[in-house]
Amino acid sequence: MIESHTPLRSEVPEANTWDLSPLYQTPEAWESDFQNLQSTYARVADFRGRLGESPAVLAECLEFEKGLDLKVDQLNQYAALIVAGDSSDATALSREARLDSLLVKVGEAFSFVSPEIQAICDDEFEGFLKDPVLSDWVISMRKLRRRKLHTLSAGEERLMALGSAALRGHSETFSQLTNVDMRFGSLNDDKGRERELTQSSFSSFLQQSDPAVRKAAFHQFYKEFSEHKFTLSASLASSVRADVFYARARNHASARQAALFSDDVPVAIYDNLISTVRANLGSLFRYFELRQRVLKLGEIHQYDTYVPMVQNLKSNIPWDEAVEQVLVSLTPLGKEYVDTLAHGLRAGRWCDRYENKGKRSGAFSYGTYTSPPYIMMNYKEDVFSDVYTLTHEAGHSMHTWYSRGAQLYQNYGYPIFLAEVASTFNEVLLTEHLLKTADDPNLRAFILNRQIDDLRGTLYRQTMFAEFEREVHAAEESGDALTLERFTGIYRKLLADYFGPRFSIDGELELECLRIPHFYNAFYVYKYATGISAAVALATQVIDSGDATRYLDFLRSGGSKFPVETLREAGVDMSTPAPVQATLDLFSRRVAELEELIG
Repeated sequence: MIESHTPLRSEVPEANTWDLSPLYQTPEAWESDFQNLQSTYARVADFRGRLGESPAVLAECLEFEKGLDLKVDQLNQYAALIVAGDSSDATALSREARLDSLLVKVGEAFSFVSPEIQAICDDEFEGFLKDPVLSDWVISMRKLRRRKLHTLSAGEERLMALGSAALRGHSETFSQLTNVDMRFGSLNDDKGRERELTQSSFSSFLQQSDPAVRKAAFHQFYKEFSEHKFTLSASLASSVRADVFYARARNHASARQAALFSDDVPVAIYDNLISTVRANLGSLFRYFELRQRVLKLGEIHQYDTYVPMVQNLKSNIPWDEAVEQVLVSLTPLGKEYVDTLAHGLRAGRWCDRYENKGKRSGAFSYGTYTSPPYIMMNYKEDVFSDVYTLTHEAGHSMHTWYSRGAQLYQNYGYPIFLAEVASTFNEVLLTEHLLKTADDPNLRAFILNRQIDDLRGTLYRQTMFAEFEREVHAAEESGDALTLERFTGIYRKLLADYFGPRFSIDGELELECLRIPHFYNAFYVYKYATGISAAVALATQVIDSGDATRYLDFLRSGGSKFPVETLREAGVDMSTPAPVQATLDLFSRRVAELEELIG
């Protein structure tokens, strides 16, 4: 008999779910807005061929598009959040699919806008931007204008819009297969209780004290992935091919350059990250050796790298306590920040808290200009890292809250490069708070262990993922076949490099490259690594100075500037390896501290 079961969505208490009424009170209200969008978007055709007539006409078109975008954001958020809560809900899936289909038509209808703006001659365009009627649009228009070399003709843009859903269908296939269709069975935990193994509970099993339980969970989990490995490989290959297609179609030198272009991030920053991390792998190997000694393991495997090394400190943190810890740790950011977040996580029901059947795995923050910045969690009381996940997603949500309060809609959307700074900044403050209040040496060792694992997972691991993405896209661009063997071969070499010669790598671990959702949003994961590097620098600045003004201004800046410039103004220069190296040095110091305490 399974003592701990995963509830159905209908069995989850309302207080533990997000309140979507600020979006729509009922599904019927959503339907009404959907029908309205369906009947109004085609009016954009009235502007076709006229955007170069005058600043007033261009401004009118931009405002019309903005109005629709605000409504699309609301429709999309509601539909997506319901599906995230239960991916087996047929009505919700149909609602999302209908919207996706309509948005393809909307994209097609608006596909002429960018090419027409790009077609305005340079001198005339500069004259347009000096007209007061376009004063609110100067920043976004200059960002659009730099895309001129990568914007196609109106007809070609229409074809790109028409093909977008088909070319990105592999992401939905991956999500449905891994979150709904795949079944991992159940097994006994270290207390002998039979528990269901799921995408979410897998992390809990890997933190069990009994190495036999960790090993069994690992092999049982990856057995299911092995049985679907060819499908997963084909899906990932399609995703990579789509990335390369879009890059070539838009005249970018590579898929990586295409992905970095929108943020104006030089490829050198990406490459410097990888080379700097690779030059500091010795500290990581030293940590693995310490972990192996402390846990008294004959050999160390990947499934041994998540269990806390301080065994007598069990994690049992209820939701309310986790919220309180997060809020207290964020007091350096001031009363407005803390009070706003406290309301959102408590009475405001921003967060969908716990796992249920069909719920999307992992966690995310999803806010728009007019809605609460919602958070999805799959919180587990016995997974200490979930407290970090909560403050991480809260960082995203508060970034959205501050940005939309200070920026126009067209400038509030910050890029992911900056988003990962705000989220990991919160994690750094949480660690500093916990270390400051840890008087007991064992508790301090536990928190040091947690910070080391956080840095390992965010900086080292995500850089390995970034290198994998660089290699597989380069393989596709050079004409290599992206087969299962090619994926696992590249990944196996990276595992050997990043885990070191004394680490035991199970054959199934090669399949890990087929289960990472972020690989379907290519060249995203490196931003976790650059983000934590910038976050460490900014958190150090706030703690040392006692002044959060510069950081809060960073949050308010939204997407009004490109990320490298935004961070430079906040006091961090990502064009040099210095922030990454400083964070790697922190990792090394923490390993030395932990060795002194328990090694």
